[in-house]
Amino acid sequence: MYLTKEVKAEIFKKFGGSESNTGSTEGQIALFTHRINHLTQHLKRNHKDYGTERSLVALVGKRRSLLDYLKKKDIEKYRSLIKELGIRK
Repeated sequence: MYLTKEVKAEIFKKFGGSESNTGSTEGQIALFTHRINHLTQHLKRNHKDYGTERSLVALVGKRRSLLDYLKKKDIEKYRSLIKELGIRK
């Protein structure tokens, strides 16, 4: 399994402030980015996996919505987060 409990806790500790703060916008965006990167690597090897492709598109849409929310709420956090995660835009 690529996303273990420890990996999740590490992501939320780094971006959400603490391991138990799983609802923070920054933590959710970081988790989605981790999952998107994993699915992208999977699709490079398995280009005919259309179910995964559909899931990837949905996940990118969710992340985009959260990024738009964060941009409206706090532009400085938005800029630092996309720079740290290496997200284009």
